[in-house]
Amino acid sequence: MIDRIAPTIRPNERPVMYQNWSKLLFIHWVIPVEVLRPLIPPSLEIDTFDGQAYIGLVPFTMTGIRPKGLPSFPPISDFHEVNVRTYVHYQGQNPGVWFFSLDAANLLAVKIARGWFHLPYNHAKMSLSQSGNEIDYRSERLPDRRANCKIKYRIEATPAPAKPDTLDHFLVERYILYTENRGRLVSGQVNHTAYPAQGATLLEFEESLIAANGIARPDAPPETVHYAEGVKVEIFGLKDVAAAR
Repeated sequence: MIDRIAPTIRPNERPVMYQNWSKLLFIHWVIPVEVLRPLIPPSLEIDTFDGQAYIGLVPFTMTGIRPKGLPSFPPISDFHEVNVRTYVHYQGQNPGVWFFSLDAANLLAVKIARGWFHLPYNHAKMSLSQSGNEIDYRSERLPDRRANCKIKYRIEATPAPAKPDTLDHFLVERYILYTENRGRLVSGQVNHTAYPAQGATLLEFEESLIAANGIARPDAPPETVHYAEGVKVEIFGLKDVAAAR
């Protein structure tokens, strides 16, 4: 059994950065493991729930981004983001996220994230508007504009943390990321309170971000759609995976 609670425990070390994540939408589809396997480093295993793998599209807003010891600066600290991701683990431990792409509406932040965290960030033009419990989110990658999403959705139900050992918890409560740096597998950890998760209904939906990563999204409707109003996040430094064991 993979321990899915241990990654939620705050590391006994100092964070390198602070962020706020808000208005998060988690959209997930079931996808065959064999579709994902060639796209993931061989040292990582595809994480599954009841034998099924998932591809996720997650738009949200980041605010208050700042390195430890420095104040935030809104022109570069606040922006929208959307990522395409799946779930992995390393030798039966430390279940986490593998990002296929991350689009962000701040060019400087994109360059810093590529260099510091070695993540596949792209610059994009983005917007978010809200009327009552309905949110309209749009993203268009620059400069080619062929990787984009247009999502309008309605927030439903009452927020509550996902229960351990459920599909909701498996998809939403992820605190470890994996990436590669010059051929080495590295991981990073974040910490925050459990997401105040609630349901959401898609009212309008178009996206080409998943296909831009060479992945054929299932034709079926999403398996799950979750919303979370927001959390305050601590970011910890990257570590070599072998050295961290």
